Amino acid sequence: MTKKIVITGIGATSPLGGTAAETWAALLNGESGATTLEQEWVARTQLPITFAAQARVPSSEVLARHEIKRLDPSSQFALIAGREAWADAGSPEVEADRLAVDWATGIGGVWTLLDAWDTLRERGPRRVLPMTVPMLMPNGPAAAIGMDLHARAGITTVVSACASSTESLVNAYDRLQAGRADVVIAGGSEAAIHPLPIASFAAMQALSKRNDDPAHASRPYDVSRDGFVLGEGAAALVVETEEHAKARGARIYAELLGGAVTSDAYHITAPDPEGSAAARAMVTAIRNAGADLSDVAHINAHATSTPVGDIAEYNALRRVFGDLLEGIPVSATKASTGHLLGGAGAIEAFFTVMALSTRTAPPTINLVEQDPAIPLDVVTSPRTLPAGNLLAISNSFGFGGHNAVVAFRSV
Repeated sequence: MTKKIVITGIGATSPLGGTAAETWAALLNGESGATTLEQEWVARTQLPITFAAQARVPSSEVLARHEIKRLDPSSQFALIAGREAWADAGSPEVEADRLAVDWATGIGGVWTLLDAWDTLRERGPRRVLPMTVPMLMPNGPAAAIGMDLHARAGITTVVSACASSTESLVNAYDRLQAGRADVVIAGGSEAAIHPLPIASFAAMQALSKRNDDPAHASRPYDVSRDGFVLGEGAAALVVETEEHAKARGARIYAELLGGAVTSDAYHITAPDPEGSAAARAMVTAIRNAGADLSDVAHINAHATSTPVGDIAEYNALRRVFGDLLEGIPVSATKASTGHLLGGAGAIEAFFTVMALSTRTAPPTINLVEQDPAIPLDVVTSPRTLPAGNLLAISNSFGFGGHNAVVAFRSV
């Protein structure tokens, strides 16, 4: 028998705010999280891109000193978001053997890895910290949350580039449907604002070059878009069966209807321009939800602000929805947050849940002249969604041809 799966807690630390509430408020207010980087390594390494969307509240203002020392920034962000989501859900009383973590990251502990390499080269092997490997492991963030909350039903890490944390939500849904847990903390984190990833993304011409105007650099669908803005942070959602949530009197934000995962098998970085596999992920997610295409009332698009990527996603959307697409409001929230890579799907799932919960589609900022090749109904100021049972999807696509789509329904 299919179970109802619901969202009961949300947490986040992002370029827009140190909490989920702060992040959502700033998003609705049309703020940008992109700023000029002030770190000394920007000039020292002669980076061609000098801005990014950094976490607005440093982890050092939230976590204890010993936690900062023993966790990579990607794990720090995860722990902050996970704790907030858990508290927001009412700190559920659940048996440890029935509590699981499905987490994600695209890159993992890049700061730990590269700092340790510098230490090895400059100061020798005796100065490399013994916690280096546990800190750099991609499963470090998931493990940090799991140990903090004593989750013993399983801890899983997804590493599927920019589709990672959307896939973690699909996995959480499947885990709960299979009866392997009663509650799952799902989400993703990323902390890759480091000289090497910036240099690499810049070398592949993927980043926006608007060094003189960071706040307006991420501009999905605009004719002048020239690349994405690298972001960092984390978002977490507490996911549980409706039966378990109602038994403890939990507030429910929205129903998680599951999702779908497909792959392009086309190119390591470029999306399939026809969008066939991405389209199949959307169609499958909607069908798995027991819904029709006409039921979709809102879309949170992947929309990274790259010239090629935005077109490819539009082609996939058009392939799926046809003329129905003209009546569906679309939000492209990376315009405000930048691109959190492996954490992007989680924070955008959070935005999609809040859109349904508050009946408000969040805005896409920086859209001055919409690309005529992408004739979407783009939400450019907060828009009221209609009453009734609403279905929304959130899209994520990643290097390697990963496609993941998750669907939610209002309650």
